[in-house]
Parts: sequence; C-alpha cells; structure tokens
Amino acid sequence: MSQRFGMKSYMKGAALLTIAALIVKVLSAFYRVPFQNLVGDEGFYIYQQVYPVISIFVVWTSSGFAVAVSKMLADNDCIVDTIERNERRSTIMRVVFRYLTVLSLLFFAVLFGGAEKIAQLMGDVQLAPLIRTGSLVVLVMPVLAILKGGFQSRGIMEPIAYAQVLEQAIRVTVILVGTFIIMTTTKSLYDAGKMAIIGTVIGEITAFLLLVYIFSKRFGLFRVHLRLHQAKSFPIIKEVTWLSLSVSMSGLLLLGYQLVDSFTIYSFLIDNGMAPTVAKETKGIYDRGQPLVQLGVVIASSLSLAIVPLVAHLSKKQEGRSAIPFIQLTYKASVLFGWAASLGLMLVMPYLNEMLFKTNALSEVLIVYVFQIVPLSIILTFTAILQGYGKLKRPALFLMIGFVVKIILNVRLIGWLGVLGAAIANDIGLLLTAFLLIVYLKTLTGIQLASSDFYKKVGMASISMAVVVLVWLQLVSAFLSHLLSSRSVAVIAGFTAVGLGAFVLLTIIAKKRVLLEKEWYLLPFGRRMAVYQLWLNSKK
Repeated sequence: MSQRFGMKSYMKGAALLTIAALIVKVLSAFYRVPFQNLVGDEGFYIYQQVYPVISIFVVWTSSGFAVAVSKMLADNDCIVDTIERNERRSTIMRVVFRYLTVLSLLFFAVLFGGAEKIAQLMGDVQLAPLIRTGSLVVLVMPVLAILKGGFQSRGIMEPIAYAQVLEQAIRVTVILVGTFIIMTTTKSLYDAGKMAIIGTVIGEITAFLLLVYIFSKRFGLFRVHLRLHQAKSFPIIKEVTWLSLSVSMSGLLLLGYQLVDSFTIYSFLIDNGMAPTVAKETKGIYDRGQPLVQLGVVIASSLSLAIVPLVAHLSKKQEGRSAIPFIQLTYKASVLFGWAASLGLMLVMPYLNEMLFKTNALSEVLIVYVFQIVPLSIILTFTAILQGYGKLKRPALFLMIGFVVKIILNVRLIGWLGVLGAAIANDIGLLLTAFLLIVYLKTLTGIQLASSDFYKKVGMASISMAVVVLVWLQLVSAFLSHLLSSRSVAVIAGFTAVGLGAFVLLTIIAKKRVLLEKEWYLLPFGRRMAVYQLWLNSKK
C-alpha cells in the first residue's frame, strides 16, 4: 500500500513540475512583448545581447546539474547495504557541491572580470556593466543544483515547482516594473537592460532562499562538509559533468544559437557599413522572433515532459517494444503542432509583428526565423526520448554538429544577407540536427515514425488553413484599413486569423483522424480534442 501511495505521490509531483515548467516557459515568452514595447528595438537588442551569456550558465548549473545529481542519487539508492548507500550519497553531495562551488567562482571571475572583453567581442563596450551584474547569478548555483537534485531524487517535486514559478514571477515583475520606472525617469536604455538582468538575479536568489527554507524545515539546517577522499572525487566529477551537459544540451541549444548571434550579428552589420544605431535596432527586430519561437515550442516541451517519462519506463521494462507506439505518437504530435505553429505564425507575421511590437519591420526575416519551431519540436522530444533509452553521446554530438553549422553559416551569410542570413543559419543548423536524430532513432528502434497518409493529411489541413487565413486577412484589411489605425487593424486581423486558422486546422485533422481518439487522450490537454473528434465523425 505504501509503495502504491508513494508512486501516486511521485506522479502528482511530476505533474505539478510539468505544469510549473510550462508556466515558466509561457511567462518567459510573454514578458518580452511588454518589455520591447517599453524600451523599443534598441533596448530589446541590449537585453538580448546579454541574456544568453547569463542564461547558459543558469541552465547548465541549476538545471543540468540538478538533473544529473538527481539521477546519480537515485541510482545510488539501489545499493542494498544501508551504510554503504548513505556514505555514497553523502560523498556524492559533498563532491558535487565542492565542484560546483569552484565552477561557479570560476564562471563569476570570467564574467565579472572579463566583462569588458566580452562586450568588446560583441562590438558594444556599453554592455560590460550588464554582464557584470548578471555574473552574480552564478554564485547561488551550487546550492540550487544540490537542493533541486536532492529533492528530485527523493521524488519530492513540489518545492522545485514552487521555486521555478516564484523565480519566474519575481523576475518578470522586477523586469517590467523596474523598466517602466527607468523609462519614465532617466529613459536610459542601458539602465533598462541592466534592470532586466537584475530581475534575473533577484529571481534566482528568491528561488535559492525558498528552497533553503523548505529544506531546513524538512531535513534541518543545510550543511555541507568539504573534507573529501581524493580517490573518490574524480569519477563523480566526470559523471556529473557529462550527465549535466547531456541532459541540458537541448535547453542549451537555443541559448547557444542566440549566443552566436550576440557575437556575430551586430559586429558584422557594423563591419558591412551599417550605422551603429540602425544595427542595434535591426538586431532588436530580429530578436522579436525569440519569444514567438518559445511559445511555438511550448507544446513540444509539454510532450517531452509528459510522454517521454512513460517512453523511458516502458523501454526499460519491456526492452523498448511497447514504447514504440508512444514514440510514434510523440513524433506525429511534434511534427503536427510544430508545423501548425510555425505555419500559423508565418501566415499572420506582418500583422502579428505590428500587433505585438508596434511595427511590421523585417517581417520576412521573422517568417524565416519562426520556421525553426518545426525542427526544434522534434529535437526537444527526440533528445528526451533517447535519454530515456540511455543514449546521451550521439544526441549531444548531433546537437554540436548543428551548432557548428550555425556558426559557419552566420559567418558566411550575415555579410551577404544581413539578419536574414542568421535566420537561415538557425533553420539549417536545427534541421540538420533534427534529421540526424530521426535517422539515429529509426536505426536504434527499427520503427516507421509515421505513414505517408499522415503527411498527406497534415499537408491537406495546412493548405486549407493557409487559404482560409490569407483570404480572411485580405478581407479584414480591405474593410478596416480606411476606418482604423494600422496597429488596430493588425490587432483585429491577427487575433481573428489565429483563431480562425486554429479552428480550420483542428477541424480538418479531427475529421481526417490524423491522430486516433486514444492518442489524443495521451496528449496534454487532448481530452477535449478527442471528444470533438468523436462528435465530428459521428455526424453524417
């Protein structure tokens, strides 16, 4: 009975963690819109230049190491001998904490002491104070990683979920309120960018304090003894480093691509004769695509969080045979919703661009930019599935290949095509990675991911949606352009077209039964779609 209760409690905690992760992703995408409206394209450029530099360290140390610690501690709990198990657990915690402390101090020294050099490499020395401010965030990473990993290894997910949501809520509040105050007083764009970075630091500190408080309430005061046996340290350090990089690689991928853009786009535009202010605004407009992509991959993220643990469980229990239908469903759902989100954004981009960001500048670049949602949706789910199979090295290699391609293409294309070249580089790098992952998974499992009939039905639904949306946008523009302001027309056209397009697409895929009713039930929030599909196909 206790075992059953324990599993029920664990699943409840995992569901809470899934919901928290989705809330964080949605908040992370949404706050950028009012922030851009407050600071404009140049101010948005300032923030987006520094954001990936700081976030890479946060994702790797706080998230990647937390999962790695959790896995190592969970594996350790399989040891039968109680004394050996407790000693091993204590050793892992001490070694990892000391290692993370050294890493955090090293990262802090590099970011704080090297801020001027990093800013120079980006082509904008005024970014140095923002980088120094952001460097503070890495100092809380050791404790955050240990506490998150410790809670997760025991199946106690609630504190992690609460910390994630609170951290993001505090961060967004500080960013928007602080930026509003600055833009109504000093109007300094670099100060506004610094305030946005301060919001990130305060959010991480808040999560740190909450987890320390919860831990001390449950287990007593937080103590770590740094005395170690040297012979035990290196294997643990090696394992936790490799695991942390492997499990956070897909999360680091987008940040890595953004980091490449931070070091190449602005400086290359300047080298090609563009005025500094224009180059900053151009990079800021290009960065508008980032929150749109984040929203577009929310469904893929929810799939990887909801279905993938089931795939991992089944692959271990029955040698992967019964996991195959779930892998096929994950692939079909990723392609379907990734493509639907990408195509939908492409169709309404000029209107959506103006609705959210005040102007429709560089909409053609953003159309190319948001196509990356399709390969990203596949990458996020497939890397997680392969982790469930215990395959970490190949996915990491494929992600790295795509990253190198992104760097090479940025260098080659930006001078020729401007920011359009950077958007194309994103798509090609991610498409290559997605293709390699698909080939590898098919080789590993020997399965057919989807039938040709699936692609035909998705294509039919896509064409229908495109025709309806484009005709609707033309009608709205023709009737309202003389009556309302350009942005008002964009708001009406954008909202109605998104709703109409979603309705048309979902209705056709339901009528054609692209996914079976039992498959809809397995997807997050798919129950209503299953009911709608049953009702639609019962009508003569």
